[in-house]
Amino acid sequence: MTTTADALWATSLRRWNAVCWVLFAAMAVGITALSLGADRYLALALLGSVALCFAVLDRRPGNPVVRPHGYLSVLVIALTGLAYLRTSYAALFMVTLPHYWMFGRTPRISLAFLGLATAGTLVGSWVRQGWSGTFFGESVVGTLIVVAVGVLIGLWARAVVEQSSERARLITELERTQAELTEAHLRQGAAEERERMAREIHDTLAQGFASIVVLAEAARAGLATDPARTARQLVSIESTARENLAEARELVGSAPPGGAHPGSVAQTVRRIVDRFAEDTGLSVTAELADLDCDQQTRITLLRCAQESLANVRKHARASTVGVVLARTSHGVELEVTDDGTGFVVEASAGFGLDGMRKRLAGLGGRLTVTSSVGDGTRILAVVPA
Repeated sequence: MTTTADALWATSLRRWNAVCWVLFAAMAVGITALSLGADRYLALALLGSVALCFAVLDRRPGNPVVRPHGYLSVLVIALTGLAYLRTSYAALFMVTLPHYWMFGRTPRISLAFLGLATAGTLVGSWVRQGWSGTFFGESVVGTLIVVAVGVLIGLWARAVVEQSSERARLITELERTQAELTEAHLRQGAAEERERMAREIHDTLAQGFASIVVLAEAARAGLATDPARTARQLVSIESTARENLAEARELVGSAPPGGAHPGSVAQTVRRIVDRFAEDTGLSVTAELADLDCDQQTRITLLRCAQESLANVRKHARASTVGVVLARTSHGVELEVTDDGTGFVVEASAGFGLDGMRKRLAGLGGRLTVTSSVGDGTRILAVVPA
């Protein structure tokens, strides 16, 4: 039995041990009153040895002198002697029955000492009484009944203790598993939140800063030769910076992130396209259907448009860009095409395309990228109706 079971077993017997002292005292009084001559002193010596060993073991369990099996051996000898003297042996047997299970440590050892005590009691009674009717009627039958009851109660109690220990172990394991699961959920939630914030920053602040850098470089280059265009670029820089500031406040504040301004999704995409055309000077055609859609779909389409046009600005070296927003039988579609240098789709590992795929997947949509070197690029975002 485990240490936990031993502790539980000892705790359950603590009150019974307190009762033992009262019964030991009662037996001592009975021996003094009923026994005569040398039998009285020998019986008191045997009872006293049991009480002394039990006191030492109960008060100092780790002592080097009286060990649990030593106490049970003294108990067996005392029962044999008291049975021979025919003095309080039955009472001592019943009082100390739990001790075999408490100090035996294992069921096998407990049953072995209990068997020795039974045999010693019967032998002591037989030596004193012989093969008489009293011996069989009182000693044999009474002892065997007491032992049988003690064995059944002891085995049942041990089974209860083992089940309690097993339940305690399972509860501990369950609590540990729940704690680990909670920690894993917290880590997963933190990772998902970091990924969401990274995607939001990439799609808003990072794109705005990239636009500001490009506009600032162009304004510096044309400062002396084209002051009017430089002035327009400075206005665009100021406007982009203000939008970035608003996006930053939404990301760190209580307002839900998204950057979707009031108006239909077509109006919002139109503003993005117009700003792109103004900043880059590219030829942009836009066919934008006036659609009604929910906020999440609107934000997703807005981010896809921003990311696609940002990639055209940074990588495509295109001269013409086309943007189409329409509703089809498959849902809402946003298509962005350019006649730039193109790229190998399978070799692309950019954060922007991956972010668009994840946004669309969250709505049950999909992203299709068609491109090859020298043939331009087509980005198609589809959100189910």
